[in-house]
Amino acid sequence: MKELALLIGGQSQAAAQGAIFERCNPAGGDVVTRAAAATVADAEAAAEAAAAAFAHWSATGPGERRMKLLAAADALEARTEAFTEAMVEETGATAVWAGFNVHVAAGMLREAAGLTTQIQGATIPSDVPGNLAMSMRVPCGPILGIAPWNAPVILGTRAIATALACGNTVVLKASEQCPAVHHLIGEALIEAGLGDGVVNVVTNAPEDAPDVVRALIEHPAIARVNFTGSSPVGRIIGQTAAGVFKPALLELGGKAPFLVADDADLDAAVAAAAFGAFFHQGQICMSTERLVVADAVADDFAERLAAKVATLKAGDPRHENTPLGTLIGEPSRRHLNELIADAKAKGAKVLVGGEADSVIMQPTVLDQVTPEMRIYGEESFGPVVALVRVAGGDDELVRVANDTEYGLSAAVFSGNGARGMAIAQRIRSGICHVNGPTVHDEPQMPFGGVKASGYGRFGGQAGIAEFTELRWVTMQGGDRHYPI
Repeated sequence: MKELALLIGGQSQAAAQGAIFERCNPAGGDVVTRAAAATVADAEAAAEAAAAAFAHWSATGPGERRMKLLAAADALEARTEAFTEAMVEETGATAVWAGFNVHVAAGMLREAAGLTTQIQGATIPSDVPGNLAMSMRVPCGPILGIAPWNAPVILGTRAIATALACGNTVVLKASEQCPAVHHLIGEALIEAGLGDGVVNVVTNAPEDAPDVVRALIEHPAIARVNFTGSSPVGRIIGQTAAGVFKPALLELGGKAPFLVADDADLDAAVAAAAFGAFFHQGQICMSTERLVVADAVADDFAERLAAKVATLKAGDPRHENTPLGTLIGEPSRRHLNELIADAKAKGAKVLVGGEADSVIMQPTVLDQVTPEMRIYGEESFGPVVALVRVAGGDDELVRVANDTEYGLSAAVFSGNGARGMAIAQRIRSGICHVNGPTVHDEPQMPFGGVKASGYGRFGGQAGIAEFTELRWVTMQGGDRHYPI
């Protein structure tokens, strides 16, 4: 069992009054982590430590920031075994998913290192004689990053990497469901020598989250906020930040459509759909939730998909070598069972899987899903995918794909690339892949959604705009005429 302190100002410290909370393994229920339960005072101390470190870190040159971020990537990879153990124990993830998390997160730090010399401005022609006008991108100040549990190394690192590259200091508000994983990120960055207070990690008990988060957002030192998580919580984060005039970058829920046209390569589509729907138990923001399939190929596609999914097995990754792990917890199981029962009662057909009696839920495919069923519109965030049969051609495929409040990721399968691209351009989502899965991320890509999936973009050059202020600066040469 792991015992964790807060990481504030480069030091490990207990929470006020020594408060702690426990995180249990989803499947076994045994305590795997005891972590410091931050109070509002602790949160304020973390913000103040980030503020104190900002003057020095923001003044470091791009070469120094690059060197330290590259060292952080190495330190992160050196902890692969520890990350894997913590993810398996705290979130029920498989070792494969944990290893992938570390690999992508290290890539994010290396991509961020490369961005340190890409923070650029421009000269702007001025009508004032002798006036040199410039735009400059400058660090905006301490950043609050709030990361979730489902891809904890990737999303915890993403919450802070570009911010650091741009010269900002950070407070990482760890998920209550994986405090050890997020604590390890802080350890790696501190080991890389970024300096005291440049990276601070706050863990808190679930019941204290509203107060701790509000205190961090509203603290005068915090300049910007980024949050990855559910749309309902994202709405609260965005409203709170707006109340104190702070920009927020929000990457929220999804209901990713996977369109199969009548000329699609069905074997390729089945492989991508199974991966996108069930990798990490469908607990990824980009996970395929709706299979929007042309009627002409729906029977064939459904049969092939059911056969593929029947080969996948969920289990407790601590004891079984299975491709799928567990759900994050009992509330998720209850929600998914309710969605399945509702769909069955309204005429859906279970092709494979079904309701679960534990957090080890087998992958489930529901056919004949209609808009009257809850699963048609509600985010399931689990190993249940809805197959919606569509007649009427590409217009109807697009209509059904867009019939959702969400807009994060999407996919289109067609044997004609031009047709696939034409369909993709009509889908309202921040991300769309033609002949590829909905689950796909790379550090240099602009990542984010539209509608209830949030706003703003992580990744590459897009991230620079989110984590810097654009300033207009002038220098006057020679005399200037004034009207008074």
